[in-house]
Amino acid sequence: MLDQPIVPIATRTADRVCEVAWFSDLCGEDTEFLSVRDPARATFAHCRDIALAAERLGFSNLLLPTSYMPGLEVVPFAAGVAPDLQRINLLTAIRCGEMHPPMLARTLASLDHMLKGRLTINIINSDLPGYQEDAELRYQRCAETIQILRQAWTADRIEHDGPVYGKLSLSTDPIRPSQQNGGPLLYFGGTSDGAREVCAQYCDVFLMWPEKEESLYANMEDVSQRAARYGRQVDFGLRIHIIVRETEAEARAWARHIMSKFDPVRGAAMKNASQSSWSLGVRRQNELRTEADAEGFVEPLLWTDIGKARSGAGGALVGSAEQIVDKLNRYMDMGMRAFILSGYPLLDEANYVARLVLPHLPNATLSRLQGRLPELREAAQEGQ
Repeated sequence: MLDQPIVPIATRTADRVCEVAWFSDLCGEDTEFLSVRDPARATFAHCRDIALAAERLGFSNLLLPTSYMPGLEVVPFAAGVAPDLQRINLLTAIRCGEMHPPMLARTLASLDHMLKGRLTINIINSDLPGYQEDAELRYQRCAETIQILRQAWTADRIEHDGPVYGKLSLSTDPIRPSQQNGGPLLYFGGTSDGAREVCAQYCDVFLMWPEKEESLYANMEDVSQRAARYGRQVDFGLRIHIIVRETEAEARAWARHIMSKFDPVRGAAMKNASQSSWSLGVRRQNELRTEADAEGFVEPLLWTDIGKARSGAGGALVGSAEQIVDKLNRYMDMGMRAFILSGYPLLDEANYVARLVLPHLPNATLSRLQGRLPELREAAQEGQ
């Protein structure tokens, strides 16, 4: 952990707040026991129930992942659940390269209208399913995709000429989103230099996976300095699992419970099924586990065994309500402005977090603070 006093990293959102999001696992990994798949939890009805619960419980955003796995794909699910939601944002994961960018812009603008301006985008820069692609191609494709999306949402025309998508010239009349002040916020995560450059130049929120505090802080410093070279600031977010109970002993007991049926062969197969198990970020999450103690902790509260059975974020905060709130406040002191949380099973753990953690955090919605939804921000202020 950081030993010296924390100097906050400069952020796009100056207020000391945090957007607390939950997660609906569309990819069929919601379960009570890690490495044991539960097909009943991979249905539209179950994932819809998670979205409805997250809104009812007071979460500000909801991450919807994309992956070539059994389960549901993100845009159809978001469109299907949009009429049932009134307040929560949807953070939809979009993998660059899967759709022609002008049509992607139109698709997302349509979804933004369905959500009445509550759409946020998690830009994914991984290999297209079935391929292992050149990293430089992916960075260039990602940058061009974002350039086209931004023009589509903010300019009168798309005028683009790049090595991946060539020369484009199109009116943006068919593409206007509900959010007129820049379009949906773009969230982005990545470990490599190329990925961080894309985020620093184009995106709004840099997402990180679990690390020791000193590593998280160093990552934030790096991306902040890169953004400053483009005359920009970004916000910072953490995608992490969570197990919170009234006492630390109870939380650790649940961690042991969800690992009690763990099978390393099944766990490895589930990780590999995600098509991203070879990424630099996942390799770093695997390395983090080698630094853990006998119970899987790499620092107080940060437990890494959860990464044995799933790709992506491979760590969880495990502790009492007081411990978890203190830890999240430390992260906010560093400059974090968004937390994307999850725990297994998702519906049960959402209730624990809503009861024990949410009331003690300055929970906000970043898109509203950025003026993307001024009418909703005013309505929220009037209701206080």
